[in-house]
Amino acid sequence: MIRGILIGVLALGVIGTGYWGYQEHQEKNAILLNSENNYQRAFHGLTYQMDLLHDKIGATLAMNSRHSLSPSLAEVWRITSEAHNDVGQLPLTLLPFNKTEEFLANIGNFSYRTAIRDLDKEPLTEKEYNTLNVLYKQSGDIQNELRRVQHMVLKNNLRWMDVELALASGKETTDNTIIDGFKTVEKTVTGFDETDFGPTFENMQKKDENFKNVKGNPITRNQAIKIAKKYMNIDGNTKVKITENGKGSDYGFYSVSIKNEKTGQEGSMDITKKGGHPIWFINHRDVKKQKISLHEAMTKAQKFLKDTGFTELELFESTQYDNTGVFNFVTNKNGIRIYPEAIKMKVALDNGDIIGVSAEEYLKSLQSRKIGKAAITMEEARSKVNPNLKVMEDRKAVIVNDLNKEVLCYEFLGTIKNDTYRIFINADNGREEEVEKLKDSEGIYEDVL
Repeated sequence: MIRGILIGVLALGVIGTGYWGYQEHQEKNAILLNSENNYQRAFHGLTYQMDLLHDKIGATLAMNSRHSLSPSLAEVWRITSEAHNDVGQLPLTLLPFNKTEEFLANIGNFSYRTAIRDLDKEPLTEKEYNTLNVLYKQSGDIQNELRRVQHMVLKNNLRWMDVELALASGKETTDNTIIDGFKTVEKTVTGFDETDFGPTFENMQKKDENFKNVKGNPITRNQAIKIAKKYMNIDGNTKVKITENGKGSDYGFYSVSIKNEKTGQEGSMDITKKGGHPIWFINHRDVKKQKISLHEAMTKAQKFLKDTGFTELELFESTQYDNTGVFNFVTNKNGIRIYPEAIKMKVALDNGDIIGVSAEEYLKSLQSRKIGKAAITMEEARSKVNPNLKVMEDRKAVIVNDLNKEVLCYEFLGTIKNDTYRIFINADNGREEEVEKLKDSEGIYEDVL
């Protein structure tokens, strides 16, 4: 009797375990099938977008009027964005595919910058038409390679999950039609590195990634460590790690990491080789209860800037997050704000320590500027602003526009209902260059429900 009951219980257990395993297997298959479907959709979507891209570039070459060219180039930009999105959804993170992504990004940037340009005043140059012809051929080559891969995928019913497993296990060197096909695409694109995208694209890319305009004498590694310790205010028995970037170049920088081995406090900093200027640094420490005001913290931030050689800067934005003050400063020359030269700072409100600085944008934008006279008056510029804007402040300012050119503008700060906006009107032609909605204070959502 007891034996029969035990056998029955065991049988039920086996059946239950089997059913549970079956359910797990079904759920796993459902997840794998869903992933496979997403990969297939992204791949065939990419192939389709490359077909559209090739055709649209070809159609653009046949156009002659600005009214047709601008929308067509904008459509090229949209298609490249879709293609880039599809690439991002494929399991290619472990497979080098950066050249293809860079190629799509370059086409998108070139088409966007050209589309928003006033083609009546600045029509496409012969060099840019030649670029479009080259892009037409190159997109056709990529299209053909992708079509070959697509044909093999459909013919042999290949699965993308096998690609993901091969990449994850490091077996992509073995024969895999999809991986081999995408390697061929990448190899094809590598031959396009020397494509000349013309003056519009060159202007967008020209921002110097070095710090050649900063002032001062070159510093040594030991000097960089001393500077880092001073700024990050980490004392005691410290462990220091320093690396050199841009070795052999005066325009490079040192990366310094410091850790107090007793307290565990850490800090990180990048310092220019020329002059020893702080590019950025972070002091990783807990900020305790607030003891100083935001205004006092701002004063300490200004003193830090003065002591470290940053001059002609004024505060244009301040915010408090918990027990930390965040301040944005920009250069002000003769009453004109130079927004490309901006520095962001974080100050601890428990004791006023500078716990974060980001000056990279400022240091890279340093240059001798000759700011011309405005062609229109402040009143004429104000007439271009939305009449519903209640203007609170106005001034001249230099900003970087969508074509990555520095332009002189009139800046208007004002409100529409409960929202605050910063609007920039081009001081030469009255064009609305930029409209920025300023962030509101974060709402508190605790105990709302």
